[in-house]
Amino acid sequence: MENFEPKTLWQCFFDICKVPRPSKKEEKIIKFLLDFGKKNNIETVKDHAGNVLMKVPASSGYEKRETIVLQAHIDMVCEKNGDTIHDFENDPILPYIDGEWLKAKGTTLGADNGIGMAAMMAVTLDKNLKHPALELLFTVDEETGLTGAFELKSGFLSGKKLLNLDSEDDGEIFIGCAGGVDTVAKFAYNQEVAPKDFYYFKLAFTDFLGGHSGDDIEKNRACANKILNRFLWQISKKTDLVLSQINGGNLRNAIAREAFAVAGVPFDFKETLVVEYNNFVADIRAEFAAAEPKWKSTLETEKTPENIIEKGVVTRLLDALYACPHGVIRMSDDMVGLVETSTNLASVKMIDNQTIKVETSQRSSVASAKKDIANMVECVFALAGAEVSHGDGYPGWKPNPNSEIALKVAASYKKLFGKEPKIRAIHAGLECGLFSEKYPEMDMVSFGPTMRDVHSPDERLHIGDTKKFWQLLVNVLES
Repeated sequence: MENFEPKTLWQCFFDICKVPRPSKKEEKIIKFLLDFGKKNNIETVKDHAGNVLMKVPASSGYEKRETIVLQAHIDMVCEKNGDTIHDFENDPILPYIDGEWLKAKGTTLGADNGIGMAAMMAVTLDKNLKHPALELLFTVDEETGLTGAFELKSGFLSGKKLLNLDSEDDGEIFIGCAGGVDTVAKFAYNQEVAPKDFYYFKLAFTDFLGGHSGDDIEKNRACANKILNRFLWQISKKTDLVLSQINGGNLRNAIAREAFAVAGVPFDFKETLVVEYNNFVADIRAEFAAAEPKWKSTLETEKTPENIIEKGVVTRLLDALYACPHGVIRMSDDMVGLVETSTNLASVKMIDNQTIKVETSQRSSVASAKKDIANMVECVFALAGAEVSHGDGYPGWKPNPNSEIALKVAASYKKLFGKEPKIRAIHAGLECGLFSEKYPEMDMVSFGPTMRDVHSPDERLHIGDTKKFWQLLVNVLES
């Protein structure tokens, strides 16, 4: 990787890879940034939420130009393959080259949004770069709560134009995004003694593609939670099913890649279970033949557990998970190809042997539609007797087709690469929606290099497009 260009940008990114930075546990990366600012004599401050702001004076001859804000978030989604041993709170990310792409060994790469951070750091180190006064804003906890953007105080920034470096498609410039809200359902249950005259099995569905619940939701990828539950539900309608364990998915903004269960059926149903399982696997392979070519599943004998979940709760849980919507709800009428509204059945977890917690997330570029789909999910789980709550949510970013900064970025892209970029909105959430509330006069745009399968261990960053991303950023700042 020592031959990657530009060297300064890549060195900054590889330095970032060495520093653990899970969402809500960003202490090490915050210290890294504060130390970086001190080492390079950059005025650097940290606010009450943990956001870091670096102030860089204008280059000679650029003192009278408007201050530009560059922004990226410092946390990363921490996903790993089931057979990967990795401690995200202590271990470095291990990048490697795979053809034209940079990936990480068994984990998310963290290019979302580490490459944006690296670009901001590289700007301060490149003494030949011409630019106005810069405010470099590094925000915390974008991935699991947008805490940094929520807590940002008016007056912390002075610039009126902002470049968000948290997008994932070369040749596309984003001027709007969806808003979102989380809906959480909790099923309280009692434990019962597991019957001894049952055949117990461990069921696993793994290696689905997963991905970003905003960017990838329209790609018809399987949700492991839905697949697992679908099989359990079907078996429960044919025999007496008991459930000891269920665990699927991880983060609210990632499509579930893996799901597991330990369950039991009467011994005389064992052979039928195997037949049902084989038929089910064949059906799922046919349904997702194009979208999910590499997924795996296993059904293995399991020893008799001590306890099971009380049967009444299991019935209500399986019914609710089956009925819960997942995926695209509506496409936009205003922008061709843009998802307007979606929902993600993100995770199903057992907590303290007395609660099953189901996490979902809803997104929409239309505020009323976001509320509507969240209410729909609430009703599904409320009818099943669960305790349901909603997060605070975050606003969308209304597109401004006449944005001055967006038009300048588009002009720079065409000048550099000889073709018109697409100017569009994105279904994923960006912090720009919250910035627009705190700084209504702020003119904003988002762009970045090509990344694929973010929020999953298959996350990859296009090496060539990262160079183009840097060239675009430099040209925008100079012009």
